[in-house]
Amino acid sequence: MQDVWIYIEDGTFLKAKSFGYGGTKTGEIVFNTSMSGYQEIISDPSYAGQFIVFTMPEIGNVGCNDDDMESKAVYASGMIVRNYQQRYSNFRAKESLDEFLKEQKSMGICEIDTRFLTKIVRDGGSLMMIASTEVSDKEELKKLLKNSHRIEEINYIKQVSTKKSYIHQYGAWNHSKMSYNTNIENRKKIVAIDFGIKRNILNELSEVGFEVEVVPHDFKAKELIKRYKTGEIKAVFLSNGPGDPLVLKDEAKQIRELIDAKVPMFAICLGHQLLSIAHGYPTYKLKFGQHGGNHPVQNQESKIVEITAQNHNYNVPDSICEIAKITHINLFDRTIEGVKYKNSPIFSVQHHPEASPGPHDSRYIFKQFADWIK
Repeated sequence: MQDVWIYIEDGTFLKAKSFGYGGTKTGEIVFNTSMSGYQEIISDPSYAGQFIVFTMPEIGNVGCNDDDMESKAVYASGMIVRNYQQRYSNFRAKESLDEFLKEQKSMGICEIDTRFLTKIVRDGGSLMMIASTEVSDKEELKKLLKNSHRIEEINYIKQVSTKKSYIHQYGAWNHSKMSYNTNIENRKKIVAIDFGIKRNILNELSEVGFEVEVVPHDFKAKELIKRYKTGEIKAVFLSNGPGDPLVLKDEAKQIRELIDAKVPMFAICLGHQLLSIAHGYPTYKLKFGQHGGNHPVQNQESKIVEITAQNHNYNVPDSICEIAKITHINLFDRTIEGVKYKNSPIFSVQHHPEASPGPHDSRYIFKQFADWIK
């Protein structure tokens, strides 16, 4: 392992060890409280431009495999763990986490007090940091970080979104190819807008009976409206994704056109935020975000508490209740987790009902979407 030097914008300067890909990386530091699923987390496009601090101390012990990829690549700046385990043991494993990160050109940092880093983020809020295996001077790292772009200044969607449309043909869990030759007339076709979509979201949409066409982030609303009015598609899904939603002005404008045309829509995470913006209710940034697989959310209709997977730094404002019914509330901080718009065939959630990793308490939302379209 190489030495790696870390500088955080609050002035914290640390030395640790690195694994995976070396070099110099900048990004926003966040912490994730999930107990498992490090490969799914690191391959979630929503983490683009971020360093993920894992509060789970032992990472790497189950290796990595192709099936647990949530996207085609790792877009996160890197991962920070207390103890990295080079020796892995799992019948599904194809390679070590170290080998995986080298292939993905993403940095791993270990032999560092992750509890200390978590407290820095918890108390200081969202912070930018730089990590380098090449530069050891504190002042030089400080200068490099100061001259780098902040996460809210970068449009990551162009990096993570698909470049061309495709049909997703996999179901939940086993990723086995599904047949569209039988009962195809019973499958309702929907279009999923890819802002950095997780594969397991597509799996779940397919599992509940949809034929899912995935299209790039720079979609044209007029084309989708025409396809909806002719009956070719039944609804539009807006995906999760990275970065500040207020940067995505073109995408919000196109969504506004879909809203005006009364196209049915369901959205998760970034898509949920973009719907709020498109309705005229700008999002705000949380102090340190919600990242993990143990967040209690109460369904306001059933009053059932669901343990959910979360991954977001931004939230819709409380004033959204002027035009939408609040369907879900986060019991940690009372922030809004789901809404159903009053005058539009649209609903959305902030948390991740597909989990991967995480609990499956909210998986019913995909079935709810399918029943609603039928």
